[in-house]
Amino acid sequence: MKTDTADTTDHAGSAYAPPGSFSELEAAIRERFPEMRPQFQAGAAFLLDNPGEVAVSTMRAIAVKAEVQPSTFVRLAQYLGFAGWAELRALFVERLAGNPKAYAFKAKSIVRRSNSDKLVAEIFDAQRTNLDASEPKSADQLLAAARIMVKARHVHIAGFRAAFSISFLLHYLYRLFRTSVSLINGGAGSIEQELRAIEPQDAVVVISFAPYSAEAVRVADAASAAGGKLIALTDSAVSPIALKADHTILFSHESPSFFPSMAAATAVAESLIELVISMDDGKAVKRLELAEQDLHRTGAYVTPVSR
Repeated sequence: MKTDTADTTDHAGSAYAPPGSFSELEAAIRERFPEMRPQFQAGAAFLLDNPGEVAVSTMRAIAVKAEVQPSTFVRLAQYLGFAGWAELRALFVERLAGNPKAYAFKAKSIVRRSNSDKLVAEIFDAQRTNLDASEPKSADQLLAAARIMVKARHVHIAGFRAAFSISFLLHYLYRLFRTSVSLINGGAGSIEQELRAIEPQDAVVVISFAPYSAEAVRVADAASAAGGKLIALTDSAVSPIALKADHTILFSHESPSFFPSMAAATAVAESLIELVISMDDGKAVKRLELAEQDLHRTGAYVTPVSR
């Protein structure tokens, strides 16, 4: 566990009024996150990324997982305007009461079998766990993000390195029923030209997770500077792209393998596209049908052998 002796001289009180709801708390943490000391940042990130666990666990248990001293959470609560930890935690309990899926997530986490010595079983178990963890984190934000995409003049999508597969999937699916979409990939050093195309009426979807891609942060900065709506698909509410985003959709990517699991990220991307189609005008399905017909007509698919 990390020590936090540097925090002992931090805020004993706060000039801030305490947030009155979880959404206000999230906004306050995101706004003040850059100015927080490292231990406060570690504690705040854990709170926002694991709200269901905060509501049902002790402060000491949470501190162990966040790798900070328990007293850090007391001082963090006071820094945010609360009298103490109990008042801060009450917002998480209130949130849990209105979100029954969080109970299911906690129960599944408790009974999850993790003692398999077979790598294949462990990997599939990790995928299921990531999906269960991501659903309660992302549901509300998925709806809000889909509404933004439906209204946007143009949608720009970016993901780099391991996140590129998710950005390509989003771009491919979206383009099947709408042509007003671009994939930002920075090929041949063209990322500056691609970023200049972003306008205030546009939506920009950026996918990135730790360690965060520098290119993804550049795209997020450009979206904010242009006045476009930024949608972040990421692993933390305080990731570099989440701090700039209008809407943040979280997914988990834990894996026993050396590479991160993309199962939950893929599910999030597919869900986002399905929601966009469900909200789009009736012409979206027609455009999708025409796209499929063109793919068959142009020989994109192999004709099944008749028997």
